[in-house]
Amino acid sequence: MKNKTNFQSQGGEARPSRCPDNSAFKQQRLPAWKPQLNIVTVLCSFFLTGAFCLTVGVCLILAANSVREIQIDYSDKCSDCSKFRENSSNWNKECQCSVNFTLKEDILGDVFMYYGLQNFFQNHRRYMISRSDAQLLGRNVNIQRSYCAPFTTYRNGTPMAPCGAIANSMFNDTIDLFYNRNSSVIQVPLLKTGNSWWTDKNVKFRNPESYNLSAAFAGTARPPYWQKPVYLLDEEDERNTGYVNDDFIIWMRVSAFATFRNLYRRVRRIRHFADGLPAGNYTFRISYNFPVSKFKGRKHVILSTVVWSGGSNPFLGIAYVVSGTAATLAGFVITAIHLKLRKKKTYFQRQ
Repeated sequence: MKNKTNFQSQGGEARPSRCPDNSAFKQQRLPAWKPQLNIVTVLCSFFLTGAFCLTVGVCLILAANSVREIQIDYSDKCSDCSKFRENSSNWNKECQCSVNFTLKEDILGDVFMYYGLQNFFQNHRRYMISRSDAQLLGRNVNIQRSYCAPFTTYRNGTPMAPCGAIANSMFNDTIDLFYNRNSSVIQVPLLKTGNSWWTDKNVKFRNPESYNLSAAFAGTARPPYWQKPVYLLDEEDERNTGYVNDDFIIWMRVSAFATFRNLYRRVRRIRHFADGLPAGNYTFRISYNFPVSKFKGRKHVILSTVVWSGGSNPFLGIAYVVSGTAATLAGFVITAIHLKLRKKKTYFQRQ
């Protein structure tokens, strides 16, 4: 296609031309590669894709099955505390319960402790947007203009820190693990830091700048369901309190499903637990604060190891196996159709 002049004269006035420039891009003359598909390339692509997906899927399933995991539902075992928490007047009173279990075999390697919730829907749109990211970055913002309502301010006008439904419903059970060794009881050392994503801890969440956190959060109040203000989430480690608290950061990353688990602690590998958790009798001592009976939920505590592919979740491996099987079957079907058509073509050519 030849390029026309950039201006055309009409009535003595110059008018820009609508014709595109004479360039390879605008005239669609760029070099291109158009594959010439034949039966060999098509069948090879299907069978190679199937073999790759099947291999990866089998490896993922084997890795997921090698994860050691123990899951304990303590909703019924702590039923007395659950009934105690149904009365809102007991919000500032403690209620503890114990759950005993036995490990028949050693759990070697790094051991992770999770808390699991069932029938807790975090994927509701109004719940998911009920937060102020600017506030969580430590900025002095007007949360009345955020999506935190109705958890923005109290009746006297005091703003909540942090605001929103997600922060207000934060999981606040305290779970300690004890090892019953012979006649002695040893508390399993647990790590409460280093459990959140680096980007969350250092980029998405920051505390307000001040000479101390109590002054930084002056003029604010804790959410209604919290037992203590945000700057006292971790009174032992000032680098793990406020908005940069690991438990708070992990909770603020909402789940897409009604049943989910969040990382709570990691077993510190020292002394008796240098190789992991030895076989024996254990006890979970739980400070019950998070009620679930009103929405018919369940609570679990999980001890698990991880492998190169993650935790005990075979879904990805099953998906790869299904995809590989489908690709392989499609290859065989195409092969059968091709042989049948070629046989008919040969027959008619002989006729």
